[in-house]
Amino acid sequence: MGTPGPLELLLLFAVVLLIFGAKRIPEIARGIGKGIREFKDATSEISRELEAEGQNRQINQPQAPQQGAPQARQPQQEPAPQSSPPEGAEDAQEQPSRGHGDRGSTE
Repeated sequence: MGTPGPLELLLLFAVVLLIFGAKRIPEIARGIGKGIREFKDATSEISRELEAEGQNRQINQPQAPQQGAPQARQPQQEPAPQSSPPEGAEDAQEQPSRGHGDRGSTE
């Protein structure tokens, strides 16, 4: 049992014409065409989403460690040492001034 032959298709079309009438066949064909178009659009949208998902996973997927000897970590750069202030400035910062406004002084 293969595909229907030309005589079988003609007979099928005649039956459809008798059942639905000449006015309804174009409406039915338009409805079927819209349904097929929506189905194609939905399947292409799903395939695009799956491809995008696969690309995102491929980009975001961490690399698995390779078998063998462990690899050394890259040392992180430490911040550059700050330049030291002049000697007189350190002494002034360490000793609080003892003026009239100090409440903690014992003069």
